[in-house]
Amino acid sequence: MAAVASDVEKLSILQAAVAGLGQISENEKSGFIGLVSRYLSGDVEHLEWSKIQTPTDEIVVPYESLTPPSEDLEATRKILDKLAVLKLNGGLGTTMGCTGPKSVIEVRNGYTFLDLIVIQIEALNKKYGCNVPLLLMNSFNTHDDTLKIVEKYASSNIEIHTFNQSQYPRLVIDDFLPLPSKAEKGKEGWYPPGHGDVFPSLVNSGKLEALLSKGKEYIFIANSDNLGAIVDIKILNHLIHNENGYCMEVTPKTLADVKGGTLISYEGRVQLLEIAQVPDEHVNEFKSIEKFKIFNTNNLWANLKAIKRLVEADALKMEIIPNPKEVDGIKVLQLETAAGAAIRFFDNAIGVNVPRSRFLPVKATSDLLLVQSDLYTLADGFLVRNKARTNSANPSIELGPEFKKVASFLARFKSIPSIVELDSLKVSGDVWFGTGIVLKGKVVITASPGEKLEIPNDSVIENKEIESHHDI
Repeated sequence: MAAVASDVEKLSILQAAVAGLGQISENEKSGFIGLVSRYLSGDVEHLEWSKIQTPTDEIVVPYESLTPPSEDLEATRKILDKLAVLKLNGGLGTTMGCTGPKSVIEVRNGYTFLDLIVIQIEALNKKYGCNVPLLLMNSFNTHDDTLKIVEKYASSNIEIHTFNQSQYPRLVIDDFLPLPSKAEKGKEGWYPPGHGDVFPSLVNSGKLEALLSKGKEYIFIANSDNLGAIVDIKILNHLIHNENGYCMEVTPKTLADVKGGTLISYEGRVQLLEIAQVPDEHVNEFKSIEKFKIFNTNNLWANLKAIKRLVEADALKMEIIPNPKEVDGIKVLQLETAAGAAIRFFDNAIGVNVPRSRFLPVKATSDLLLVQSDLYTLADGFLVRNKARTNSANPSIELGPEFKKVASFLARFKSIPSIVELDSLKVSGDVWFGTGIVLKGKVVITASPGEKLEIPNDSVIENKEIESHHDI
């Protein structure tokens, strides 16, 4: 029993230390302690592999089988007036070499992610005469900047609400104490505990109650960097008519998505299966496109009353994702949860198998190349795919580290090449692109170390490997 006692001691010492942290609310303190105590008790659901079943079409509904929405504008307005949209806005643009929230990176035609989101909802509200509000869930990393940024939308026809997700202290692994109570590390002492925190934060901020009081019934949650995540009336209509508590949009896996979480049927309930939960001997099976054909886009829909009920009952015990980090040489632990894992706690939860067009995330400059190219045009803030491209999959693009930061990426392309007929592009080394370039088929461009390789204006490159200007 000694081990158990030491965990109990650990927790009570931690609880006393957390009680003294004046920077966070009582709700945050109890949420954090609850998460740590679940982690210490080894509260992990062990899945029996043999019981995992592929979900039926009743559980993961094909998008094509959804009833088309009514042509009647008034009927559609009534449905849309039950909806609020929430974008997860806690991430910084640091991996792409930008300061501030990731959602203010310019994506296309000078518009940022946030601009496009606002334009989309404005167009919806204008077309149907509805009032769909936009909520932005920030982290302490993005909150102040976002407040300044949303001022520019003051004259738009949409209500914009911002709130903060929880702020939890990083745990020092050595002695299991909160980093902020040991050393003044400023923001480095804290972390936002993953997007699973969206549900308690909606309740704790008072935003959920405010939405219910305005007659809202459903919330559509998506990452702010997924340009495909627009309001879909067909999905909303289905959820309202079938009284679904929760819906996860999934889409068919390609070889690029083999690590993505998938939906399974397990003991009569639908749930998310992440690669981290898969026993080593089954990882290859998990990655196979044959058995697990779909993955989670993180476009999620949930019933507001169901969220309220589950949060108040403290029933959302999503799988804990331990995320070890290092701060100034101190090994720390962050415990996080994911919003998709909440699916198994909601009644009448479903997946909808949506077209790939609803999953267009921009995680790196290679994605920026796709969305800025002639593969897409912009209409009402939404990226419409070019019909001239016959292949339903996007080209695979690999850009070397020289292109990692947005500023370097923009400097190295005088204009974005035409890629409608491109299958794959791999660029490495000190490569610079002129204007009016057309890339087709499989293209590999490699500059030798220490060499600068410039691709001239108006070059047409098809199925070629280029290592010097003589190859063009």
